[in-house]
Amino acid sequence: MSAVKNISARNPFWVGMHEAVPLLGGYIPVAISFGLVSIQSGFSVWETVVISTFIYAGASQFLFVAMVAAGAPLWLVVVMTLLINARHLVYAPNIAIYLPKSRWWPWLMHGLTDQIFALAHTRLPQLPENSRMGWYVGAALLAWASWIFGTGLGAVAGEELTTRWPLLGEVMPFALPALFLVLLAPRFTSRLWSITLGVTIILTIGFKLLGLPNASIPLAAICGAILYHLMKGLWGQGSKLDG
Repeated sequence: MSAVKNISARNPFWVGMHEAVPLLGGYIPVAISFGLVSIQSGFSVWETVVISTFIYAGASQFLFVAMVAAGAPLWLVVVMTLLINARHLVYAPNIAIYLPKSRWWPWLMHGLTDQIFALAHTRLPQLPENSRMGWYVGAALLAWASWIFGTGLGAVAGEELTTRWPLLGEVMPFALPALFLVLLAPRFTSRLWSITLGVTIILTIGFKLLGLPNASIPLAAICGAILYHLMKGLWGQGSKLDG
């Protein structure tokens, strides 16, 4: 209750920004990596920054520049980018229930990334209704700005940075997976989530070993979601597994 009162007494926009700061540890290194890859693929600095500003889709951006550089037809580039981002069709309804109706939704959803979704899905239910929109805008805006900043830095000085500090080039690809692990860690305090995540991880590895590297994550995620809801139903909303 005291935490809710504290949020109510402060500007939720700045609270959202403050709570999104840890995301920068994953966003900026990966954005630097994208900026460098984009320049090496033949894009200019301003084109690279425009891609991060308007596409803003993480892995899809790497695919986008690779396909364009390889001469793939535009329709195929667009289709593949949309397919990779189809998961947002699931993300949006799950946090929309916590936010008020707004004519700004098309713009607000541009800031919905995997990490913002994970953070918002946990945080929004804990906030007063009148603070949720401000919190979301603050968190999403900081993440977006950090991605654009990291992209620009990578486009302008990425090669120099990785030449001067070779270890940086080795570490950058692991920044985003590490960030996901940090976001998931609090869920392991619940037996329900611990079992679900543990089984999902094992299934992902299993599918990969069976020769399904591209399908391993979505298949394991579907199985994990089914397992979660089965256990939640069998044990009465998960009450016996949450302790």
